[in-house]
Amino acid sequence: MLRLPRGVLDIDVARDYCVGDQVTAWTTGEYLVLDLTSEDVAGDFDPDACPPLSAIVGVRAELAAGDLRPLHLAWLAGHGTAETDEYAVDRNANQDLEPPVPPGSAALTAAQRALADFLRVDDDLLAIAAQTSAPLAETTDAPGQLAAWVQDLPVAEKNRLLLRVAEDHAVTVRAEMLRRFHNEHSTPIASPPRRTVADLLDAAGRRRGDRERRVAARRAEQQARRQQDRSLAREKRIDELARDEEATWSQIDAMIATRKPREYDAAAALLTELQTLAERDGRRDAFTQRCLALRQTHARKPRLIERLDRAGV
Repeated sequence: MLRLPRGVLDIDVARDYCVGDQVTAWTTGEYLVLDLTSEDVAGDFDPDACPPLSAIVGVRAELAAGDLRPLHLAWLAGHGTAETDEYAVDRNANQDLEPPVPPGSAALTAAQRALADFLRVDDDLLAIAAQTSAPLAETTDAPGQLAAWVQDLPVAEKNRLLLRVAEDHAVTVRAEMLRRFHNEHSTPIASPPRRTVADLLDAAGRRRGDRERRVAARRAEQQARRQQDRSLAREKRIDELARDEEATWSQIDAMIATRKPREYDAAAALLTELQTLAERDGRRDAFTQRCLALRQTHARKPRLIERLDRAGV
C-alpha cells in the first residue's frame, strides 16, 4: 500500500490502472492511497525470493514525479498470465482496453523491476505490453532548461509555489512543477492503438510458447550431442577391446576371483562391451557360448549370476 499527497497523482489517472480488488485507489483527507496486491494464485509463493520492501519503496517517489510505470506494472499483474481460451474466467473483462502504456516500460528502474518481481508480473506479458511504449525522453540538458523555465515563471506563480512549500507541501509542489516542465518541453507522441486484455494475453502466450519451444529444441540438441559423444566414446572403447579381447576376458576372470560386489559390477560391464563387440563382428554365438561356460563355472556365486542376468549377458 502506497500513500501519496493528492496533488501529485490525479485519482482519475490512477483509476485507469485499477483492476478489481487487486489494484485499487482512493482518497482520504489530503492523500491518495494505492493498494497493489500480490496474489499467489499458483500457490508457489517463495518468501525468500520476494524482494525486500526497501527495494520497492522508490516507486513512491517515481509516482510522485509523474512516472506511471509502477501503476502499469500493477495493472499487468492484476490481469494475470493465462491465455484466453474457452476456459477463460471472464471473457468480458478480457475485452477491456489497456490503459495508456507509460514511456520507458521496456527499460524499468531497479525499484520498478523489484515491484514487478513482488507482483509476479509475467515477463512475456510485460514484454508484449512494452512494445507500444515510447522511449523515455532524453534529460541530459534538463537541469539548465529547468532553471531557465523556473526563472521565466511569473512572480505571482513563484510566490504561490513558495507559499505551498512553506505550508509543508514541498513534495506536491515538486511533482507539479516537474510535470508542467516535462509537458511543456516534451515532444508530442502519437498514441498507438490500444489493445484489449485478450490481445495482450494471447500475444504473451504465443511469445511464451515460442520461447519454450526454442528452449526445448536447444535441450534436445544438447541431449543428441551428448548421446552422440557417448556413442563415439563407446565405439572407441570397443575398438580398444578388439585389439586385445583375450586380455579383457582375463581381466573379467580376475575381477570375479575377488568375490567383491563392486568387482562383479565391473565384470558385468566389461561383458556387455564384449557382447557389443561380438555383435558388431558377427560373433554373437561364440560370445554366448563363452558366457554360458563362465556361468557354469561360477554357478555357485548367486550375486555374480544376478548381475549377469541384470546386464543381459
